[in-house]
Amino acid sequence: MDDVAGAARRRVLGAVAGGAALNLLGACASSPHDGAANYVRAHSRHGFVAPRVSAERIVRVIAGLRPYRPSGFVVRREALDEKTLIHNYGHGGGGISLSWGSSALAVRELQGQAPAQAAVIGAGVMGLTTARLLQDAGWQVTLYTAQMPRHTTSNIAAGQWGPTSVFEFDRVDEAFEARYQWAARISHHAFQNLVGSRYGVRFLENYYLGDRPHQPSYYERELPELFPAVADLLPGEHPFPVEHAHRVVTMQIEPAIFLRQLEADIRLAGGRFVVREFTSPEELLALPEQTIFNCTGLGSRELFGDEELTPAKGQLVFVLPDAQVDFATIGGGSGVRYMFPRTGELVLGGSWQRGEFSLATDVGLAERIVADHQALYDAMAV
Repeated sequence: MDDVAGAARRRVLGAVAGGAALNLLGACASSPHDGAANYVRAHSRHGFVAPRVSAERIVRVIAGLRPYRPSGFVVRREALDEKTLIHNYGHGGGGISLSWGSSALAVRELQGQAPAQAAVIGAGVMGLTTARLLQDAGWQVTLYTAQMPRHTTSNIAAGQWGPTSVFEFDRVDEAFEARYQWAARISHHAFQNLVGSRYGVRFLENYYLGDRPHQPSYYERELPELFPAVADLLPGEHPFPVEHAHRVVTMQIEPAIFLRQLEADIRLAGGRFVVREFTSPEELLALPEQTIFNCTGLGSRELFGDEELTPAKGQLVFVLPDAQVDFATIGGGSGVRYMFPRTGELVLGGSWQRGEFSLATDVGLAERIVADHQALYDAMAV
């Protein structure tokens, strides 16, 4: 156990013992419940089980940097001397969700070109999905990467399918919105084809919790067909200690499983991985491949001088898994918080620190995340 997780465990446990956590939800969190209710589920056939969250169940605390651009992600073809360079980066909080679709946009830039050898720079989710689509189109692929997939930012992602926090509305035009929506639909369909334990993809009920009605996100409004079983639930229709619970069913992707299987698929199809870091575009000219895909995420800020690209830091707290938990929650505490169940852990998170380059974890933030969730689930009517 690292020092941060150990400190969080000790300090959060003390706060909860003193009753501080329950106060976060106000009076509604302190009311006792008389037995479990029969709530109608949209996807699961089981009743609700309150997740077991406490400081002593912390496994680790980790932080990652999302590659965010207010004007949206970049998919663009350009010439690099005599080579062809295609960018595919800058997806903010929607990287995994948009991966197949954005990579399809990038590969589409080669439409009409005879398959040959291609270099993919970066082995996060964009690099891996780009490589697989290239292989499906008949290309021979080598991935050059400073980090293998298990060490990338993609492996830290929460993994809920929802292309959120990708752009700012006043910074994009209709052409970008059309590409964003196309990428979202293509990616959603691709993940549907991968549902199952092999790729770590499953459908899951998501509950957006709060004391005010849920305001649908841009992608919920514009892509309603991708979000089945939508309902706005009032007290008595859900077990959570809040006024409103907005339910949608979407997919949950476990990054560790998904990335590992993609890597295996790429190798099986003849792809190679070369561990190498690039510090300037000029170094790319020495590669033997004439076609190069830039999937370096936040690395594009330094490598290609994209000053608009900025980190959006997120922190996750992993606690021991709870096999009976088959739903996710978003909100319900002292800010935006979320819980997603995985095979190997419960993921607790909910921070967005724009412009923060440090990967250092914050003990105080870990405390608040754990305390919020413990109070929420201790007060569930089950």
